[in-house]
Amino acid sequence: MSVDLTSQYLGLTLKHPIVASAGPLTGELDSLCQLEQAGVSAVVLPSLFEEQITRDEQRIHSLYEYQTFSTAESLSYFPELDDHRSIPDHYLGLLASAKKALSIPVIPSLNGSTIGGWTRYAKSFADAGADAIELNIYFVPTDPRMTADDVEKRYADLVATVSNAVSIPIAVKIGAQFSSLVNFVPRLAAAGARGVVLFNRYLEPDIDLETLRIVPQLVLSHRNELRLPLRWIAILRDQVRISLGATSGVHLVEDVIKMLLVGADACLLTSSLLRHGPAYAEELVKKLREWLHLHEYDSVEQLKGSMSYHNSPDAGNLERANYMKALVSYTSD
Repeated sequence: MSVDLTSQYLGLTLKHPIVASAGPLTGELDSLCQLEQAGVSAVVLPSLFEEQITRDEQRIHSLYEYQTFSTAESLSYFPELDDHRSIPDHYLGLLASAKKALSIPVIPSLNGSTIGGWTRYAKSFADAGADAIELNIYFVPTDPRMTADDVEKRYADLVATVSNAVSIPIAVKIGAQFSSLVNFVPRLAAAGARGVVLFNRYLEPDIDLETLRIVPQLVLSHRNELRLPLRWIAILRDQVRISLGATSGVHLVEDVIKMLLVGADACLLTSSLLRHGPAYAEELVKKLREWLHLHEYDSVEQLKGSMSYHNSPDAGNLERANYMKALVSYTSD
């Protein structure tokens, strides 16, 4: 029995739901080609950060301005940096090269800091042939006068501005720290998002006790992180008509299957591919096909969402009942 693994994500037809998400492996053309050879159905490039672009431009400007007026000759001292490739140029070059070399969808990721930056670079991505854009929104509200509604409106306004500027699909990668995701995600859809990716693993700071400085700590995901997006994809699946991408904690084929059961349209992997290498994608696809065949599924679409909130026979376990059951059933070793 042949099994149809295709899945619709952001209006794109993927040959299966396993996607290489933003990370070091998607930042170089060689590894992108390796990922395609291993069978991933799409790739998401690492995020282009507007702050990086701004710092790069400021450094070049400072170089030209340094002691400009100290002597008359200094006005023409610095030659033009004809071979200098700005960060956007390098990124757009990678995007163009990936589109030329790969036959699978290429999705650039953007992390902007200003409305102008978001729209300018989104247009550049579209012009370079991107199949879709992932908006990697990382905003930490620190102003006590900013309400939860203010934060959500900022996200929705941003999505509306970018979606009005480009014609290609937009996915929004968000964190889980919202008061009501079942209200917020439809707002993003109404603003023009074609999908959401659940959830962004924000970089959490730590303290270096020797230097007494705040330092970033990057830790690869673990399987126990799967449960948070699993719950919310199950709850959202029947309430929104946009694509749902699952990320964080997807490591084994069992994790992929669970995400599909609750309604994910794509599983976006980073940590598992970093741990096992690009070839691991081929193993996951093979095992997914075998599992579907063994359990007599004709297609991924038949499986998808069959255990969403409204389709699950024990939907209460996605809510408070699961918390109470866990407390009662726990026994210490």
